Amino acid sequence: MRVPHRTRPRKDGLIRREPRIIPIGPAHLARTVAMHRRCSPQTLWSRYHRAMADPRTYVPTLLSRPGSVHLAALGATGRILAVGHLMPDHTAVEAALLVEDSWQGRGLGTRLLHHLGEHARAGGWATLYGLFRSGDERIDAMLRHAPAPVRRTEEGGAVTAWVPVHDLAAGLPVPRR
Repeated sequence: MRVPHRTRPRKDGLIRREPRIIPIGPAHLARTVAMHRRCSPQTLWSRYHRAMADPRTYVPTLLSRPGSVHLAALGATGRILAVGHLMPDHTAVEAALLVEDSWQGRGLGTRLLHHLGEHARAGGWATLYGLFRSGDERIDAMLRHAPAPVRRTEEGGAVTAWVPVHDLAAGLPVPRR
């Protein structure tokens, strides 16, 4: 099923298409690798917390991880602009995001996080968490827009942000059908 793009009027009166969020998997490998290659080393460091090899070596494993949910934000041309992952970890589920540099600061990560929250709620998870480096202003800004209070713990320069899924779900907008 094809999900239509949302449209929004621009200041000049023209209509702008919003990126649409779709589920992805191994069939989207080439486009996901291409998006990773368009990201700066700093952006990749922020997501993976270490220097990364060629994305063809680690993205296939990521996209085929059992029990995980993978989402992408697609531009009007079908190019992947951002990816979000929800990965089960015993009693909690980890959310991870990567937004292409040229699309950062436009709310795309926040939209992906909301969609991941909906999947966590539907999957029956009690807790959703994410890991990021201390001082990452982009993640801090995004978490300030979370629809529920976020608890943080910091250890050795790494921050873990936790939110109960029922609190997150209560603050999410009702999905449009």
